[in-house]
Parts: sequence; structure tokens; C-alpha cells
Amino acid sequence: MKILVINCGSSSLKFQLIDSDSEAVICKGLCERIGIDGSQIVYTPAGKEKITKVTPMPDHNRAIELVIEALTNSENGVVSLEEIGAVGHRIVHGGEKFTKSVIINDEVIKAIEEVSDLAPLHNPANLIGIRACQKAMPGVPMVAVFDTAFHQTMPEEAYLYGLPHSYYEKYGIRRYGFHGTSHSYVSKRAAEILGKDAKDLKLIVCHLGNGASISAVDGGKCIDTSMGLTPLEGLIMGTRSGDIDPSVVEFIMKKENSTVADVTNLLNKKSGVFGLSDELSSDFRDLQKGYEEGHAGAKRAVDAFVYRVVKYIGAYTAALGRVDAICFTAGVGENSGFVRNLICKRLSFLGATVDEEANKAHGEDKIFSGADSKVKLLIVPTNEELAIARDTVALCK
Repeated sequence: MKILVINCGSSSLKFQLIDSDSEAVICKGLCERIGIDGSQIVYTPAGKEKITKVTPMPDHNRAIELVIEALTNSENGVVSLEEIGAVGHRIVHGGEKFTKSVIINDEVIKAIEEVSDLAPLHNPANLIGIRACQKAMPGVPMVAVFDTAFHQTMPEEAYLYGLPHSYYEKYGIRRYGFHGTSHSYVSKRAAEILGKDAKDLKLIVCHLGNGASISAVDGGKCIDTSMGLTPLEGLIMGTRSGDIDPSVVEFIMKKENSTVADVTNLLNKKSGVFGLSDELSSDFRDLQKGYEEGHAGAKRAVDAFVYRVVKYIGAYTAALGRVDAICFTAGVGENSGFVRNLICKRLSFLGATVDEEANKAHGEDKIFSGADSKVKLLIVPTNEELAIARDTVALCK
């Protein structure tokens, strides 16, 4: 079966066409600047050069049309429309309504709409993508795969905030967690790499990229994760602050004569390692270079990021009772031996040691713990699109 995976943002649309039998990527691409001047579609059929087409894209309906044209055209197409067996849609927030992936129907669409106030920048765009695909491919099964679903196994003690319980009951204010498809995929893949049954493992998964989160996974189920009601909570990230005292918002508002929206923008887009580095960069390649050259801001940012990761690993080790393996994934986790080394050198309390040569690997499955390490250290490249495709196939076969 050929599965089309769709990931809609407010002004973008990522896509992959995956052969479910071989799990090979047949084609992948991106529609950029939807509804904005200069929109384009960039796509790469397997084994061919990247193709870029600059074209007006007033809305997601047109973007979906362009995706289908790219996949099926006579010159560079890779499939006929009839061969697309199902479409898997990434949905950012499922609230408490969805604990697993589901086939999309009118009831599911309504439920996604009802929790859209929890993800106002993402869920509406995800719904636009669903409706555009339904219009372009009537009768083709559609599946919703939720970013929050994997974390719905968290116990109440982990997901509740210390607020009056009525706010949870009335408004659903609680910790939900994100990057769920990544944490789910990586925890399963880690079990395969270790040759173990996932049910027998206690894992900590570190999804470290521009957006970053950590989860504690016990027997294949998430028991805690660092992100909360929104993706702003938790680790220091590329441009997000991570955990702060809530009173900071009011304090800055008074000092800067700014609004809640101003401070929210500051915390989401101007903070994190970008802000800590004196706006040197949110890219860890730049920060590593600055760190090694003695840039004070780069060192400050990297050290704070590493400290926060180590602190969460320590907390989740306590929550799990023990840890069998720590997995590193996403852009920084997969590719920066520099950052991995700084983190793991601070994990001696777990008996962790690093194989320096193995730690040079990037973008590949790798165990990089030393021979005498009491906890396994793994690089596990994430593949959220494949995770979405697998769920889609399981529901549509």
C-alpha cells in the first residue's frame, strides 16, 4: 500500500509518499509560504534530483492539488492517484479525547475542532489539510495521528498542575506533552537495537532539536514528559525559554510596559539558547563553533541547555526507578557528538561512560556507551513520517 503522509503548518505543508511494504520513501517534499508571496513546492522523488516549482499557493487546497500533481505528473511523478491507499495526517493536539490514532470521520473532525484552543496555531491548519485531502481524494481513507497521544498514558500525578482542580475540569488545563510520534518511534526502535522486548525496558528518550523534549518510557508507555499544556514548557530550546517562574511574565510586562502577547512571543521566539547566547544563534553548529572559540554567550547557552537536559534525566531516572538506556534523537541528539558528550559526561552518577569513537556517529543507529557503562547510550534517528505511515496502515488494512 502507498501511504501519503501530510503534516500541515499554518503556512507550510510537508509530505512523504511511503511504500508500506518496504517502508521506503518514494517521494518527499514541502510546500512553503502558503498564502504568502513567493510560495513554492520543493520535492524529491527517490533517486532523483530535487525539483523546485515557484507558483501561487493561495491556500492549502491549492497546496494539496500541487502535491498530487507532483506525485502523479507524467514527467517526474512516482504514482497514480488510484495507488494512494490512505493518507496519514499529523495532528498536533488531541487533548484527552484521543489516546491513539483513529480513522477520520465527521465525529473525529468535530473533536479536533473542540480542542483547537489548546493548539490554535496548529490544529486549524491540520484540519485544513484534512479537508483539502478529502476534497482532492474522495473515498480515500484518512487517519489522524496525534502528537499528544503517546503521552496520554501519564498518570494523574504527572500530568496535573498545582492549580485549582476546577481549571482542569472546566478547561482541560494539564500537561499533555508533544513530539509523541517521535518518542513512540524511538522507544520502539531502541528496543529493537538492544534486542529486548519493549515491555522489559525503562528508557529515557531525549528529542533534542530546535524544539526539545524528554520522556520517561516504562514498558513501552510514557509515564512523564517535559513539555506541558504547550510546547513551551520543559527544556531550554532553540528559541523557547522552557521552564520559568510564571511570575516572570508579569515582571517583564511591568518593566518593559509590554503585553501578554509581547512576552509570549519573547518566550517562544527570542529566548532559549538564542537569547542566552546574546542572539548569536539558535543553531547548535554555530553555538559549538562559538563555544570552542571562547564566545561567552555560546558557552553560557550550551552549558544551560546541557544542565537542563541532565536535570530532567536525573528526575526521570528517579521516576522510573532505574534506567536501562538513554536515547538521543532529532537534529541535535542525532548529529551532535559535542552536545551528547557534554551531557553524558555529567551522567557518571548513573555509571554511564562514553565510547568516544562511537560518539562521532551521526544520523545512524548507534550504541555509543563504553564497554563498562552501566546504562546504554543510543543514537536513534527519529522517523515521525514512518511512524505515521505505520499507524495509518494498521488502521486501514
